[in-house]
Amino acid sequence: MSDCGKKVRLCRVLGGAEHRALVVAFDHALVLGPIPGTEDPLGQIRRFAEARVDAVLLNLGLIRQFANSSFAGPLPALIARLDWTTVWSAVSSNGGGDLRSALLARPEDALRHGADAVLTYMVVGTGDTDFESKEIARTAEVARECERIGMPLIVESLARGKNVQNPGDPKWLNLHTRMATELGADAVKTDYTGDPVSMQSVVEGCPIPILVLGGSRQGSDEEALGVVRDAVLAGAAGVFFGRNVFQAANMGLFLQRARAVLDGTEMLHPKP
Repeated sequence: MSDCGKKVRLCRVLGGAEHRALVVAFDHALVLGPIPGTEDPLGQIRRFAEARVDAVLLNLGLIRQFANSSFAGPLPALIARLDWTTVWSAVSSNGGGDLRSALLARPEDALRHGADAVLTYMVVGTGDTDFESKEIARTAEVARECERIGMPLIVESLARGKNVQNPGDPKWLNLHTRMATELGADAVKTDYTGDPVSMQSVVEGCPIPILVLGGSRQGSDEEALGVVRDAVLAGAAGVFFGRNVFQAANMGLFLQRARAVLDGTEMLHPKP
């Protein structure tokens, strides 16, 4: 029964085998505070829903706030972020900060909040064996609970830290996406290698769906759409964009064009 529940919920998030998912990450404020584009959180979530994105990644607090709001339209699938990390501050300080992570909620909490999937970080390449062993143990623990309750687990697998010169190097992506698979993840959110050929090799080598993350804001909407096109060429299951969506020059138009790229109908939506 739990396996059936996983399949049904994962299909809500990813849209099935013939569909490429457009997922918006909107969990940044827990780590970065109210960065541009996140100042009106409930309004933004409504705009994502109105644009018919496939899923939105939120922390549990915003899931509850949005559920209590007056939005009446159809909802996208909800992915609950379950953890918090200091990786971003440690990386930005050139390795000078302490590496810590914390599980903030359980998969069962996300299930009670109406989530269709949960997501956690798994970071390697830090050079800190104690931190990484805890990352592995935490991922495995969450995976086992997800199996018990039928909740899909998406692992945000990343290479960051003093041992990592290029987070998009295929050797790192092949390593940590396979680690996530072996631990029991149902899908992976991860970096783009930088070109569709090498990314395709990573996608084909991973037994579970890969969604390409957008990372920091690209120089322009056109550059961000280029990543979407490359993700399609690489055979990825979709894209997982945050700042490249909610900091876009015209968010509604960007989402429309990204959807057209993912659906293979871009020529029907000429550039403005």
